[in-house]
Amino acid sequence: MNDDVNLLDEKNLNSQALSDSLIQEEIILSSPDDSSSGEISELSKKGYSYLKDNRLSDAISAFSQILVLEENNNYALVGLGDSERKQGHYKAAIEYYSRCLACHPGNNYALFGMADCYKALNQYHKAIEIWEQYLVHDDRNITVLTRVADAYRKIRDFKKSKQLYLQVLDMEENNAYALIGLGHLHYDFKEYKDALYYWTRMLDSNPQNVDIRVLTSIGNCHRKLKTFDKGLIYFEKALQMDSRNFYALFGMADCYRGLNQQFRSVEYWNRILEMDPNNKVILTRTGDAYRNTGDYKTATEYYNRAMDIDFDIYAALGLALICKGEGKYEEAIERLTRLIRNDEKNYRLYIDVADCYLKLNRKQDAIQTLQSYQKFGLRSQAITEMLDKLENDKPLF
Repeated sequence: MNDDVNLLDEKNLNSQALSDSLIQEEIILSSPDDSSSGEISELSKKGYSYLKDNRLSDAISAFSQILVLEENNNYALVGLGDSERKQGHYKAAIEYYSRCLACHPGNNYALFGMADCYKALNQYHKAIEIWEQYLVHDDRNITVLTRVADAYRKIRDFKKSKQLYLQVLDMEENNAYALIGLGHLHYDFKEYKDALYYWTRMLDSNPQNVDIRVLTSIGNCHRKLKTFDKGLIYFEKALQMDSRNFYALFGMADCYRGLNQQFRSVEYWNRILEMDPNNKVILTRTGDAYRNTGDYKTATEYYNRAMDIDFDIYAALGLALICKGEGKYEEAIERLTRLIRNDEKNYRLYIDVADCYLKLNRKQDAIQTLQSYQKFGLRSQAITEMLDKLENDKPLF
């Protein structure tokens, strides 16, 4: 669920990338024309003005005209790179930035643009290498530091990523990109309390301008920590901002499931299905909720709708458990045994099969089922405990 905040992160970083081009435009406008004619200077101004207004074809035309007059003009090459990058043509953009750097080594704007392209192409190691070239000359550039920290996070280098995010916070106490990044970093490494700390700090730093993705991410931390009642608070706030937000609806449903209030979770699962009726995962979750309330008929309808889309092991398991709940133990065993053939390492299936055998007073079959799991060399505390109780005639509950 953490990707929703990533959208906030990417959006703002793209704005920063655009501002980089605008900064370059200011440099062009203020720099004396000491290497070429006034025509090149005028075309540069037009090109960056077009780029600013997102008139990319006009910008490309202006920058291309400059290259006719001066083959390796750095402003034109970077401008063409920026134009291609804004269209998502990252490989073409990299070619222009590379041409610029070949003739003008260390050009910061070419380095920025090329690194952003490699990042967009998920080539994070290359992006890091380029950004670190820039940091050699300016190690206090917050924009670059957060980019490098993000890239290290993507390649799961926890130590370097956190170090750079914290370096940014030392310079700017409540920098949004660093706080969001630290939240993602700790969440990705399952350190949910720390993720909660940074995302809550982000929320507290700007309570008047709350971003819904921060609210849902805080809610997701509470889901992971199983503090479901606290998670509900943030998902409810998110729904007040957008009553159709998928993450908020999912969070509400899952928190009520965690609180064993299945009758409440059904409402939110169904609200998602109103928007996305063929969502197999949500159909199965809804089936689970109805099954846990004892409404087997409705649960079966949802499981079958999921199975009509494509085979789903959880929907198939749900149907088997309904058979078990209705006392159809032989049918449940048959269904569960078929599932085991496709998922031999799922210990829960063996426990349910064994339980069905016990309901049929077939204790030895239950024992053999549990032992068959251990033959794979796998270990499960639940399997071991149940087997020990059966073999030693201990009460199961």
